[in-house]
Amino acid sequence: MKMPKLVPTCVLLALAGCTQETQNQISRSIQNWTGTNGVLEIYAGDKLVRRFIGIDKLTTASGTTDGGPRAYRYGYGVLDENQNFMRDEGEKKVYFEISDYASNYVFFENPH
Repeated sequence: MKMPKLVPTCVLLALAGCTQETQNQISRSIQNWTGTNGVLEIYAGDKLVRRFIGIDKLTTASGTTDGGPRAYRYGYGVLDENQNFMRDEGEKKVYFEISDYASNYVFFENPH
């Protein structure tokens, strides 16, 4: 009957032996699997110009032939047109892309 108590101990020991980067990758994998309630805000200077809500994750684009990372991220989220952190009637889920070079943005978990 001691077997069930042994499993969590083994898992903790295995994680302790991982590097910080490996632990971060495991955490992101679990988060990607369980999903998040992400918010993406895009700014022009100090003014909020777009908000997307209900985002599971932002994905870094990769090249078709070389598999290398590209300078933009993409995802799917609800365009929050009135910027109230809620999906209102008429607000739909859309595909979006944001550039690493030209976009000022913040991605965070929805506090509401």
